[in-house]
Amino acid sequence: MPNTVVETKGLSKVFRRDSFEVTALEDVNLTVTQGEFVCLMGPSGSGKTTLLNIIAGIDRPTQGQLRVLGEDVASMSEDRLAAWRNVHVGFVFQTFNLIPVLTAFENVELPLLLTKLSSQARREHVIAALKLVGLEDRIHHFPRQLSGGQEQRVAIARAIVTDPTLLMADEPTGDLDAHSAEEILDILSRLNRDFSKTIIMVTHDPRAARHATTTRHLEKGQLLPLGE
Repeated sequence: MPNTVVETKGLSKVFRRDSFEVTALEDVNLTVTQGEFVCLMGPSGSGKTTLLNIIAGIDRPTQGQLRVLGEDVASMSEDRLAAWRNVHVGFVFQTFNLIPVLTAFENVELPLLLTKLSSQARREHVIAALKLVGLEDRIHHFPRQLSGGQEQRVAIARAIVTDPTLLMADEPTGDLDAHSAEEILDILSRLNRDFSKTIIMVTHDPRAARHATTTRHLEKGQLLPLGE
């Protein structure tokens, strides 16, 4: 039996603004096992990104249980959560989130600066990550010197450089043309297939969903049963 990486039970999230309450997630039960590539689909406002952020420890649930790698993530202190995230979670954003004044190498190295690795070990990790996404010849380029697809590949290299247990991707192809999007999805598929990376990806694009091993749909904050 594959190991359970993510398990949620009765997970709910309510956002309160003044006297208004908005239920973003309601009673979500989800299990993700080691080596799965899960795609979360649904219309805007269905709760996809909220669920992704809660699993990644970026946001906290209002109620319900969340266990990632057997740990109760929702009850961790902010400091403990930050340290846990840096070890276990790699995150790829729609808008790349690269730092414009840093080179590709320096952007990818950032998460490693929080580790005890030597500069030589950091360099080896960074080169390996950039090579994996096909950008070893662009290590000294700044984001403005790269195409959108190349920027997103740098962002993926940054997300995997610490060898995280869980790779999270929020609309990773949303800002890309069709060709660049396909390249990014091929990289994610390879990470899943060849390196057994557990991936959770949010998308509204059915073409992107075809790369996943499991697709789950959210609607108005509720996770539909498998097959719907």
